Amino acid sequence: MSNKKNHPSALNEQPGISAPEIISSVAVGNIQRFRKIQPSAKELVDGILAKNITALSRAITLVESTNSSHLAKANEVINACLPYANKSVRIGITGVPGVGKSTFIEAFGKHLTGLGKKVAVLAVDPSSTISHGSILGDKTRMEELVKDKNAFIRPSASGETLGGVARKTRETITLCEAAGFDTIIIETVGVGQSETAVHSMVDFFLLLKISGAGDELQGIKRGIMEMADAIVINKADGDNIKRANLAKLEFNRALHLFPAKKSGWIPTTAACSAITHEGISDVWETIQKFLELTKGNNYFFEKRKEQNQYWMLETINEQLKTNFYNNPDIQKSLDTTKKAVQNDEISPFAAAQKLLEKYFKI
Repeated sequence: MSNKKNHPSALNEQPGISAPEIISSVAVGNIQRFRKIQPSAKELVDGILAKNITALSRAITLVESTNSSHLAKANEVINACLPYANKSVRIGITGVPGVGKSTFIEAFGKHLTGLGKKVAVLAVDPSSTISHGSILGDKTRMEELVKDKNAFIRPSASGETLGGVARKTRETITLCEAAGFDTIIIETVGVGQSETAVHSMVDFFLLLKISGAGDELQGIKRGIMEMADAIVINKADGDNIKRANLAKLEFNRALHLFPAKKSGWIPTTAACSAITHEGISDVWETIQKFLELTKGNNYFFEKRKEQNQYWMLETINEQLKTNFYNNPDIQKSLDTTKKAVQNDEISPFAAAQKLLEKYFKI
């Protein structure tokens, strides 16, 4: 017994030397104090106009905030930036998941920065309907573009927005334009019937497709096909070149079945490879031809006026909805009314009408 006491188990932990702190407490304190300092609207605007990316990022975060106390400050920043906006080309890019949107945008963005353009990519990631979270991994997928000093990538969660674009994407465009970005690319969640909202905030709408993924036309909704200014078959490389060119001909024939566009533009089809960069420059040439035509016939400017009006009405709808659900009296009545609807004590339509009447009487 005494022998065991003299020789403790090898599993016993011996006292050692404490590892030094790898993070300075002073540095942590400085960071925390810095984060607590909220710049004024004027400071944010001055930073944006000075092309300060930190100021731009903080302003976008402010605009995206759902905190009602941030609304007035966000509006002040947007209004101050408006005179310096509207000087960019806005390009919407959509396509089914797996079509290679991020890879295409990186190749396309690098081509544009190589031409001396300043490119802002507003990438919208889908939000989970269960956890409401988003991966926001677009910066990881665009490794080269994210390091380009003439590029800015801002991933945002789609949230509950059905249009495939983030709730505040429209305002973010204004901020990026004021910061000197002359080409704005909006990458949407993916093709769906409700995603057409992106069309209402861009000048040129590009639909990406791949060949060999089943029926080339069946997988795309007619509405998106009608809105597309160009259809590009991606991944046209290696053994897939022949199939991509075949798909290009099929889509070209399909486009001729749709009504003529108000812009006077005839939609085009093309094939490209985001990996080999083959055909990427042709896409930009197509966009330039589109801009030349639509600016010449004034369609470009008229469309922007219509878009501004559309987003005013959308903002009213959104604000009314937010005010309704944030109203304390409505919140108290909502749970009771929900239970009544579930128990078939009142119809969903009558319940909705009852709540709306209560809201407008408040």
